[in-house]
Amino acid sequence: MRGHRAGKVRTFDERRGLGEIESDDGTTFPFHCTAIADGTRRITPGTPVEFDVVAGLPGRWEAATIERVAD
Repeated sequence: MRGHRAGKVRTFDERRGLGEIESDDGTTFPFHCTAIADGTRRITPGTPVEFDVVAGLPGRWEAATIERVAD
């Protein structure tokens, strides 16, 4: 499952710093605001992104190195 993917931010809770990205193949990956590559710590739902998939908590995959891309 590891690798580089494209998708869109599905949800983001600014207070908790947690969100989800839906990849172009429909798989959803959780992320923490510290995974946003530009260091802004916030991102708007619907934003197109590219990201890496890495092993997170045992048995879970999550998004990392999240970069915004132009529509």
